[in-house]
Amino acid sequence: MMRRPARPGFARGAGLPTLVLAGAALLASAGLAGCAGVSGAALPAAGGSPSTTATGTGDSAGAVAGSTGPGAGTPSASPAGQHNGNAPLSTAAPSATRAAQPLAGQVIALDPGHNGANWTHPAIIDRLVNVITEMKACDTVGAQTDAGYAEHAFTFDVVMRLARLLRAEGATVVLTRHNDHGVGPCVTQRAEIGNRAHANAAISVHADGGPPTGTGFEVIAPGRIAAAPDTRVIGSSGRLAADVRNAYHRMTGEPYSDYVGTRGLDVRTDLGGLNLSTVPKVFIECGNMRNSADAARLTSPRFRERIAVALAAGFTTFLNSHT
Repeated sequence: MMRRPARPGFARGAGLPTLVLAGAALLASAGLAGCAGVSGAALPAAGGSPSTTATGTGDSAGAVAGSTGPGAGTPSASPAGQHNGNAPLSTAAPSATRAAQPLAGQVIALDPGHNGANWTHPAIIDRLVNVITEMKACDTVGAQTDAGYAEHAFTFDVVMRLARLLRAEGATVVLTRHNDHGVGPCVTQRAEIGNRAHANAAISVHADGGPPTGTGFEVIAPGRIAAAPDTRVIGSSGRLAADVRNAYHRMTGEPYSDYVGTRGLDVRTDLGGLNLSTVPKVFIECGNMRNSADAARLTSPRFRERIAVALAAGFTTFLNSHT
């Protein structure tokens, strides 16, 4: 996401409860055991094209790829997960089921920022939409690294990895787009997808296009706006931001942003995806694509898997601690 001038940040205590065991289990299942807390700079800057195939089953239908019409983005219900047929349902103790699928019954909306064909349809994405505090473009092209790795490809790859992990924990996953070669949807529609799904939590995944000398990540929570749709979830969105921030910093080793926000947290009132959300929701800028060190990490498939593991742990902490 291209950076607008920095806004004042906010700080929350870094000592909020985290599910360390759940995070460790996610790391092990993703083949990253032993990586937690190690700086991503030590990872090889592997290239490779991001996957554009959704893995797993059980996600609700979100926005129709390439569609920005009024009907785009209406989710349909689907099962939250599949029962393991190796054991009868009657033999599973509630505590064991909870441990195996800590997100059973939860609905999580995932929004991979931007889209692959946005740049070919300026008339569509430049159309102004109402985000409560101002009129803004329907969507944007997004940032990219100096080597040409695009933000839309990064966000889609991370979200596909994250969706797989969340489904494995029992969650129903709702996506705002299902491929990386469409247009939109508009930021207003992206918020509506999570609202219509009555998601328990939502996140919009991005990577920043900040100053080349700046490094690090930030999690953005909505600011308070009189009579805005997100008024009732301001507090829970702030808690989600802190839980995601804590997990991301601990499990990826990515530093807090040194050019925006405060200790990895920020508040903004100009983002339609937050202002229009009636469910707890945050944005994350996973790093700065214009910084060479951050770019090396963000282009590494191994690091993108670590990002997904960290975000899943943040959701697990939030949904088991605050709901």
